[in-house]
Amino acid sequence: MVDVTIRGAGIFGLSIAWTCARRGARVRVVDPYGAGSGSSGGLVGALAPHVPENWNDKKAFQFESLLMAEPFWRQVEATGGVSPGYARLGRIQPINDPKSLDLAHQRATSARDLWQGRAEWTVVEARSVGSWCPPSATGFVIHDTLSARMHPRRACAALVAALAVMGVEVVPEAPDTGAVIHATGVSGLLELSDAFGKAVGNGVKGQAALLRFDAGQVPQLFAESIHFVPHADGTLAIGSTSERDYDDPTGTDAALDDVIQRALQAVPVLHGAEVIERWAGVRPRSKSRAPMLGAHPLHKGQFIANGGFKIGFGMAPKVAAVMADLVLDGQDTIPEGFRPEASL
Repeated sequence: MVDVTIRGAGIFGLSIAWTCARRGARVRVVDPYGAGSGSSGGLVGALAPHVPENWNDKKAFQFESLLMAEPFWRQVEATGGVSPGYARLGRIQPINDPKSLDLAHQRATSARDLWQGRAEWTVVEARSVGSWCPPSATGFVIHDTLSARMHPRRACAALVAALAVMGVEVVPEAPDTGAVIHATGVSGLLELSDAFGKAVGNGVKGQAALLRFDAGQVPQLFAESIHFVPHADGTLAIGSTSERDYDDPTGTDAALDDVIQRALQAVPVLHGAEVIERWAGVRPRSKSRAPMLGAHPLHKGQFIANGGFKIGFGMAPKVAAVMADLVLDGQDTIPEGFRPEASL
């Protein structure tokens, strides 16, 4: 007997399963390829906020989710005994010209109002943050205390372990039983696009690399449009590309070579670090760029949770909460911009 069937074992599917199970529902996760087999099995794991300006529902939702992340992942690890590699260590971004410096000061003022003391976005001298800092032409950097890191694969493994303790299986095949949630990533977006005869969403390829470099318990970096995420296991992830056109969805090529070279230029201390893995995958992007949550446009009486392009891991705790509210309690708190209609 199952109350909720979740199709898709990426970060959205697994997180929703966890939250539903914690609320007492009997849950089954179905994925023919296994947990974290798609874009959720990547390397980078940069949980970073949108800039604190032009506040809207999407930014507020993400802000709340990033604040929810620490207790969410602490409970997952405590239940299943597997670490997701989560740590809220913040982020540093170099400021390389006077115009960007003025904008950063404006955003710091906005953060004080919008973030209400629950996290900080500040402009500080680069020398004040120590040696783990990219070169900054202005001598200043942005330091926020909301960003967090995690290892995507380990996070999926941690959820699978915690779900197993709760009696929830991830299986390759099973019938639809109870409420059905489709968290099927790119394939689900393509199904919608085919059905409606227009682009409802698509896949965007990303390439990333893993370096053998133990930076310690330090903030992640964002420089030259590259995320640098120090993981707890003594590795450092860098990435990623955003490719709308591609022939090989899982192959790495010269685009990743370019990312690696730019990373070494942006953070010179990485010179000589061994590249121990190259990874590529396709991430689901809805037309609206926001997660697509709510009633499924094709499958009457069923639900969808899709489109977490680049922000899926950061959004997952609150996505799981609002989907559990909707499916288990009939309580709809999904922002208008997150509904499927926003992409239709």
